[in-house]
Amino acid sequence: MTDVHTKETRSFNMSRIRSKDTKPELVVRKFLFSEGFRYRLHDKKLPGKPDIVLPKYKTVIFVHGCFWHGHDGCRYYVVPKTRTDWWLNKINTNKLKDTQAEKKLLESGWHVLNVWECGLKSQVTDRTLSSLMAAIISEKNE
Repeated sequence: MTDVHTKETRSFNMSRIRSKDTKPELVVRKFLFSEGFRYRLHDKKLPGKPDIVLPKYKTVIFVHGCFWHGHDGCRYYVVPKTRTDWWLNKINTNKLKDTQAEKKLLESGWHVLNVWECGLKSQVTDRTLSSLMAAIISEKNE
């Protein structure tokens, strides 16, 4: 099967996708700030460079895109029909890096929370963010 876009159009579209300040990440950050949480962003000193770091709670939050991080069982994770091997290698490498970073963070005493892009779709956003807040607070009380 061929791509519905030309090679140039596909390349341009992919170049516009960012790893920082994504819409899902901004939704989480705006919510946390409105609830009084203060955080650091993309701390390079921590394994995996977490999207959000809550030092007071010794908690990090990764906001994962379902496609880029291979969210198993998610309808937004669809393996492309072109260059399938290349994409699977890329996504599996991302998953491996996620696992390694999480392991290092846990060993260092950090609490790790993951928020998936699909959990921030309009019909489930409130539930996801409420669960996130509850998880942060419960980590502090341990």
